[in-house]
Amino acid sequence: MIKSLVLSMIIIGTAAIILLSLNSNTTVMRPIVEKEAKNVLGTALESCCTDPMTGYFRNGNCETNAQDRGTHVVCAIMTQEFLDFTKSMGNDLSTPRPEYNFVGLKAGNKWCLCALRWREAYHAGYAPPVVLESTNKKALEYVKIDALKEHEQK
Repeated sequence: MIKSLVLSMIIIGTAAIILLSLNSNTTVMRPIVEKEAKNVLGTALESCCTDPMTGYFRNGNCETNAQDRGTHVVCAIMTQEFLDFTKSMGNDLSTPRPEYNFVGLKAGNKWCLCALRWREAYHAGYAPPVVLESTNKKALEYVKIDALKEHEQK
């Protein structure tokens, strides 16, 4: 039985975090994200994928905040070429990792990629297709819109 509930909010840089203290032994941290995240087209950010569940917050959206050090904001459709490339670079996205509740990706899956990983793959010639409506505007801090449009899923 929960005897008390304490709600606090702290600001760290530009990120806000809600702390829910359920009792003296349990504290749950919930990052606050933008209320209405925008995509690279300037419209409301659309869901990227829920099967497998993607996004930094595992809510299907390519949302981010200051704690997301990888900036998982590019909604990409996996190709075998990209999966092989990223594995060769030390980021194995195809092997299941049950300890992280990660099923492993296959060609055709949609996934919120780190903006810098997508850019790296782009320069190497292995960039996967992207869904612009589901790619967060934050990606434009790392990747030019023309590069994303060049790989737009049609």
